[in-house]
Amino acid sequence: MTTSAEGVSDAIRHTVLRDLAWLLATPDLVTLGAYPGRPTGLTLGLADNHHAWLTALLPGVEALNGKLATRMGHYHERLWQLLLDNAPNTRLLANNLRITQRRTTLGELDMLYRTRTNPVPVHLEVAIKFYLGLPDGPGEANSQSRWIGPGGLDSLALKCSHLLHHQLPLSRTRTAQANIAHWLTPIDTGEATTLSNLLTQQLAMPGVLFYPWQANLPPPVGATAEHRRGWWCHQYDWPSVAERYSTALKVAWLAKPHWLAPPSLDAFGNANERMEAVMTQVNRYGPQQVMLYDPKGEENCWEENYWEKSCQERPLTRLMVVPDDWPRQVPLPPKRRG
Repeated sequence: MTTSAEGVSDAIRHTVLRDLAWLLATPDLVTLGAYPGRPTGLTLGLADNHHAWLTALLPGVEALNGKLATRMGHYHERLWQLLLDNAPNTRLLANNLRITQRRTTLGELDMLYRTRTNPVPVHLEVAIKFYLGLPDGPGEANSQSRWIGPGGLDSLALKCSHLLHHQLPLSRTRTAQANIAHWLTPIDTGEATTLSNLLTQQLAMPGVLFYPWQANLPPPVGATAEHRRGWWCHQYDWPSVAERYSTALKVAWLAKPHWLAPPSLDAFGNANERMEAVMTQVNRYGPQQVMLYDPKGEENCWEENYWEKSCQERPLTRLMVVPDDWPRQVPLPPKRRG
């Protein structure tokens, strides 16, 4: 029987295709007010089983021959470009569209797309984020400022503020719409003579929220109920974490930019051996993400009913291991706006 993890079938072997499958199956981390979330499977024309579609996409992915970006943010953008440009019901109109005014760059729109049945263009911003929750930190326990990036330079609060007040509203400005008009043909806008009140905005923000392994912390304000979860621990905590599992525990290290889909089973190895190498990476480069798989310890889930316990879904745990002195810095909350 073919198993899966986080919605990614083990029948899909190619790493990029696995990451695409993970994108299709993974909810957004947060909701942002009036801005709708990602294009749905129905919008993409992939509401049904998309395994065959991904398989057909393989030659195009292999033709890229390593030309995909190595930085995770850029890699994630490229995956969305592949999706929108190849999905049955969407057409990619433009990407990384720079908005300028009198030689001054005001910003950049990640993507502009339309569906094949609706000429109304859509401005899509994309971001993939992996945030770690702080038991103690700025604001209340559910504050978005408590959730910071592995490097300590970014926070969920800062990202949401930038999206709400700059990135998403940008395409509503006259300057942006004048720039956008150059990329559109009459078929893209139908009978409309102006983009005003026509162009819509969407946000795709998948990722993982890593909860502190030994402290209770509620989800941040705005988090979707179904967001992907993991745990984080300091290096010195690892022996205590490992004790929660059986001696059959296996580990797979996730190398950037492939922090998205869980690896297939053949990527997992003996926990003691793998974690020794991971700790070396933590000492050199900072926080590292691993996947834990305990073939004998499904009953040792950390939370009742946390993992879907079906014979078709492998129980996996995402874990971020951080240096013992992490975090070395915590971003300030965003400035209040009137």
